[in-house]
Parts: sequence; structure tokens; C-alpha cells
Amino acid sequence: MSTIIETTEISKVYKMGSETIHALKSISIHINRGEYVAFMGPSGSGKSTLMNIVGCLDTPTSGTYVLNNNDVSDLTENELAEIRNKEIGFVFQTFNLLPRSSALENVALPLVYAGLSKSAREEKAMHMLESVGLGSRAHHKPNELSGGQRQRVAIARALVNDPSIILADEPTGNLDSKTSYEIMDLFAELHSKGNTIIMVTHEDDIAHYAHRIIRLRDGLIESDLVNQNITDPALLKQAFEAKS
Repeated sequence: MSTIIETTEISKVYKMGSETIHALKSISIHINRGEYVAFMGPSGSGKSTLMNIVGCLDTPTSGTYVLNNNDVSDLTENELAEIRNKEIGFVFQTFNLLPRSSALENVALPLVYAGLSKSAREEKAMHMLESVGLGSRAHHKPNELSGGQRQRVAIARALVNDPSIILADEPTGNLDSKTSYEIMDLFAELHSKGNTIIMVTHEDDIAHYAHRIIRLRDGLIESDLVNQNITDPALLKQAFEAKS
């Protein structure tokens, strides 16, 4: 397997007035193409800071970060934005959909920056919506969709540029249990097709869908272990439906 993410002794230091906060302290990780990894940790552990750096939303104070063979440690804001659009598909807890745009328009948005024609954008966006089971809802706006459907739209948007990694930040945080299982089932399906998935969560039951769990505490890696008890989302969904 080839390495897609490699951080070498990265740190992140913030200045808050006279106080210095060491959010990350010498973090070194390797993630291979096709892995399904969860970043875990309590509030203040550094997992969100690590996610921001891995997602090219921020740069480390020191150390190096190589994404898909590109050193992105010292890029400018514009260069980071270009890398993000090309390499990373984001899925957020709050969906981050444009409220006045249809599902199709939301999914097609990253393709505008990629320079595709309108017809090519719409064709690819429709294909992605169909792949997440929402082809029939393409022309509905977010307020006409359920929470689970909105997250599926967000996942389709994350996939539309064929990114190197999918970065999911608390992807089930605003969803009920049944819908959470359905979304995690979809992530399992995406992983089975070869997608690299990094999920940030503070919930143990959600983290156990991943095949590897990296736990952070106080800006350090507490543990980095292969998950021996991977949760099968399809079985959990069946169990939930049996109780209902």
C-alpha cells in the first residue's frame, strides 16, 4: 500500500493573548491509501487541530505534512485551497449546504472551481446523487430533505471531484440513531470501493466503524491501534429495526 498522508513531528502553537497553547506536540502518523481511520479524543485533545492540518485548512507551526506525495506544510492560503479542492472531500456535522440551491447544484459546486462546463457538472453531480440513492431528490432544496438525505447530499458533494481522501468531521452528530447507521453503512460501502476515509469523532460507537483508531490526548497520540472489533453498520441497522 502507498502512503497517502505522512506527518512528521508536526506541532501547532496558538497565541491567545499572553498565553501560549500547544494544540499539537510532535505528531507523526502514516496513513495508507484505502485505509479507514478514526481520530478520537476528548475536547481539547487536538483531534480537530489535526483534522484541520490534514484537511489543509491550516498549516503546522513546525514539522512536515506530505499529502499524496506533495509537501503542503508551508503553502499559501490560495495553494492550500487548490489542494483542498483537488485532493479532499469534506463531510461536516452541519452538512454545510447552500440553502437556496438544489441538491444537484450543491453537489456540482466543487466542479465549478475545477473548470467543468455546466452540462458536464450536472451530469457528474447527478451520477453522484444516484450513487448515494438520491437521484429522485436532485431538484429539492436542503429544507425539503431529511437530515439523513442532507448528509447524503454532502457525501455526494465530497465525492464529486474524485478526491484522494474523504474527511468526515462528526458526520452523524446531527442525526438520529437509525439515520446514523444508514450513513455509516454508506461510508462502509465507500471504503469497500477503495476510498480513503478519515473520520473525526468523540463517540466510541461511531469510531468503531473505522478499521484503525488514533486516540489523542493533550496534543499527543495516546494510542494508534488496528480496530479488532469493527462494527458492521448493516447488522446494527437490522438490530435497531427489530427493536422498533
